[in-house]
Amino acid sequence: MAKDKVTITLDRNKANDARSLVGASSTSEVIDIALERLIRAERKSLDVAAYRRLPPTKQEDDLALLGDAQALADETDWESLYADVEG
Repeated sequence: MAKDKVTITLDRNKANDARSLVGASSTSEVIDIALERLIRAERKSLDVAAYRRLPPTKQEDDLALLGDAQALADETDWESLYADVEG
């Protein structure tokens, strides 16, 4: 994706805190991460709002219940596998 150089005004302390929290190597990287997360959060909010306007039908609910949730159980220790991943 093409990137453009821009000038912005920001709170340097916030930018430094954010860089530290996400391990970004530059202010540009932390801004890119922040924008990605904002876009994802807003799209999710729009999806939730759309779902609330039009909830699933009885047929869709019944279809979701056909699966065997117990089949998802296994011996994988997911917590230790992803211990170093932040959510």
